[in-house]
Amino acid sequence: MSVGLLAVVDDILSAALKASAKSAGVVIDDAAVTPQYVQGITPARELPVVLKITLGSLVNKFIIIIPIALVLTAFAPWVLPFLLIIGGTYLCFEGAEKVLEWFGFHHEHADEGARNENKLVFGAIRTDLILSTEIMLISLSNLDAGLSIWMTLGVLAVIALLMTFVVYGAVALLVKIDDIGLKMAKNDSRRVRHTGARIVRSMPAVFRVISVVGTVAMLWVGGHLLLGNLGEVGLHFFSDMLHGTHDLLAPLGGVIAWVGETIVAAIAGLAAGLIVVGVVLLIARLLGKNPTFSEGGESPVGARH
Repeated sequence: MSVGLLAVVDDILSAALKASAKSAGVVIDDAAVTPQYVQGITPARELPVVLKITLGSLVNKFIIIIPIALVLTAFAPWVLPFLLIIGGTYLCFEGAEKVLEWFGFHHEHADEGARNENKLVFGAIRTDLILSTEIMLISLSNLDAGLSIWMTLGVLAVIALLMTFVVYGAVALLVKIDDIGLKMAKNDSRRVRHTGARIVRSMPAVFRVISVVGTVAMLWVGGHLLLGNLGEVGLHFFSDMLHGTHDLLAPLGGVIAWVGETIVAAIAGLAAGLIVVGVVLLIARLLGKNPTFSEGGESPVGARH
């Protein structure tokens, strides 16, 4: 490999790491949301389902997001905020529906027993499309000005691969950690057996926590997308809420300011999501239909691993 090519590769990797740094929060959200779709299926199908979602995520990034982002950035950058508003609204809707389920407002499901694998994979890939769009657009906005189209494409490709394998590698490990615990529980060492048993006993609680974190992440990311991009299209009151909260709490420290801004975004996301749920139910009632909101069957909150 020539020195010139090595220099280009190094430039691409450096730019990718720099541009993707600000999207780390969304990556965490993506990793928190995805296990909800795997919980409740048979252990033998967990890794195959994660693999399907991973491949779907790569298709999202390379076939849909990157080409469209490059074209729109070049020819119609004004469209991007509207797309993010739509994506944020959808995340708010999903998050609000799950919160309603926590309080007993269940909607009719096609099958309350087994979860439909194709439906849950489709639901996970659809949610990934929104989260991946934000990851790639945040990364795109943080690229240095003046990069060539090919350099930009190379950087986005590296970010897409890096983020996908980080997220779904973590998800694969998470959903199989109970199997690791079971193997440890059969070990000859008494200490290893006890550790394995504790891992197995803790997994239901871990998945419940992940379900809650994933739902809050949906509301936070969705609300932030919604408020921030409404400001981009001229409705500055909503983006000013975020900036005002951050500025108000900034004297207390960066972490406190971030937490406050996140709470405002999550509350706004919940409010927007509840409005969308209400509209969907009203339209469905007018049409004489009963919508099913859960992906592939029972809610992940109530599913047993």
